[in-house]
Amino acid sequence: MPIETPVTGKVVTSLRMLGFDKVFDADTGADLTIMEEGAELIDRIRGGGKLPLITSCSPSWIKFCEHNFPDMLDNLSSCKSPHQMFGAVLKTYYAEKQGIDPEKIFVVSIMPCTAKKFEAARPEMKVNGLSDVDVVLTTRELGQMIYDTGIDFPDLGDSDFDNPFGNASGAGAIFGATGGGTRMSEDLKA
Repeated sequence: MPIETPVTGKVVTSLRMLGFDKVFDADTGADLTIMEEGAELIDRIRGGGKLPLITSCSPSWIKFCEHNFPDMLDNLSSCKSPHQMFGAVLKTYYAEKQGIDPEKIFVVSIMPCTAKKFEAARPEMKVNGLSDVDVVLTTRELGQMIYDTGIDFPDLGDSDFDNPFGNASGAGAIFGATGGGTRMSEDLKA
């Protein structure tokens, strides 16, 4: 397919063909992160907190800062990255609203960065013993899965993300976020 061909709808279709029960737009997590980091900045400005506030969206940057600039750790935002924040929302708010046991939700993020795998495995990315994100697949790994299963990607029809997290503001483009999927146990399929 030509470079810059929009394929988001095809990715959603392929994820469903691979067995994902729900496919949500990870850009929703970017919207949440922007709002939370904005609130944190206002709190720091009003309360005399440490400035400048540096985003915590990149796990590579966080690790680099931890190892090379530990004196700047207080400048990092306390917010989780967009896909981690979204995973937390899925296992709390979404689980409660849908009446699903959070232990039955398996969150898979599709991300372009291999450092997101490390981030998802960090102990601080667990709440009540549950990881916010259970598995991170790179876009390359997803592409290989699509190829290995024989899905004819260029000929796929487009599908929309599932609601209520299928519409984001577009702020996720700032973070380079891609769609993420959620896998629920077989007994939760509609």
